[in-house]
Amino acid sequence: MDPLESFRAETRQWLEDNAPESLRGTATSPFAGHWGGRDAEFETADHQLWFERALERGWTAPAWPTEYGGGGLSTDQHRVLLEELQRIGMPQPLVGFGLTMIGPVLLLCANEEQKREHIPRIIRGEIRWCQGYSEPGAGSDLASLRTKAVRDGDDFVVSGQKVWTSHAEKSDWIFCLVRTNPDAPKKQQGITFLIFDMQSPGITTRPIELISGASPFCEVFFHEVRVPVSQVIGEIDRGWGVAKALLGFERAMVGEALAGGGTRPEILRGFDLRDHALEYVGLDGDRLADPHFRDALADFEMDKECMRLTMQRGRDAQSMGKRPGAETSISKIVGTELNQRRWKLAVAMAGEQGLGWEGDAYSGREAAVTRTWLRSRANTIEGGTTEVQLNIVAKRILGMPQGNK
Repeated sequence: MDPLESFRAETRQWLEDNAPESLRGTATSPFAGHWGGRDAEFETADHQLWFERALERGWTAPAWPTEYGGGGLSTDQHRVLLEELQRIGMPQPLVGFGLTMIGPVLLLCANEEQKREHIPRIIRGEIRWCQGYSEPGAGSDLASLRTKAVRDGDDFVVSGQKVWTSHAEKSDWIFCLVRTNPDAPKKQQGITFLIFDMQSPGITTRPIELISGASPFCEVFFHEVRVPVSQVIGEIDRGWGVAKALLGFERAMVGEALAGGGTRPEILRGFDLRDHALEYVGLDGDRLADPHFRDALADFEMDKECMRLTMQRGRDAQSMGKRPGAETSISKIVGTELNQRRWKLAVAMAGEQGLGWEGDAYSGREAAVTRTWLRSRANTIEGGTTEVQLNIVAKRILGMPQGNK
């Protein structure tokens, strides 16, 4: 038997023996699963069992090196595992920014001591991470950030503010961009990439409310937070290169997750636009009764499949050691616009019932669709606006000339 097919058969049997029956068919997006953290609790006993069995095999981080506790799978083996998980609808045993953002950057840019300290804890789900990038006045123009870090012996003293920090109130550590040299000739210079504990004295978080009625976002304030110099990733004053590497991983993650439906309320777990269309639009013979929705749904499904194949090529390249580049901006653009199309269509298909917010006239599910549609409006802003991503594609992929400044 072909070695890869042998691995598939072995994987399929292992999943049959170890994947809890209650979790099969429950995966909704790459964000669905256990986020880990110091104080994290498992949703059910079966979620914990699934995590522990996968961790023992190294499959909480299947393609990461075995020396840190990962699974050490090849590119092809990792793809097979993902296909088999998707086949039975199993959620990932562990999810979060540790696996999708800071972990890959640590593997690329950290020194060996930092890798051995942090990578195993990510794999074991012991630490939940958040991202300290955007600031008031430094969102799309991230290099204009003003949070400062002043050297004091073996420490940096950090003061400033970050905004739109997802899940900051639940996170244990943060990866953060700070300005260490305000006199650098270019604003991209003099920036340092730091990681530090969110329980450090001087850190305050405050939730940000959204029109959708729920929000993962927070403001984070730093007041003379002491961070050891040993927690610099890369070089002091040269963190912009590390920051860009992480943005590549972030854009790929956001694009893939949103193309698959993104984060949604529990009541919409398992939501499928095709089933939604059958319920609200209905059939005329063996076709959707409304030709407009029929065409729109067909276009959406074809684009979603193209996105899936594109993301798989990106994962294959990363598994072979290629650092994500400007092409991840395409993933961010397409993934976010697909998610907006999904929920806009869902609201339109529901007609009058798609306008509900709350009250007896609307079921919980219909109101949840409306709120999720409202939430999706931010997708093309968060994680780097579509306008910025289009500029990156034009400059770095198409080689178009820049305008005069």
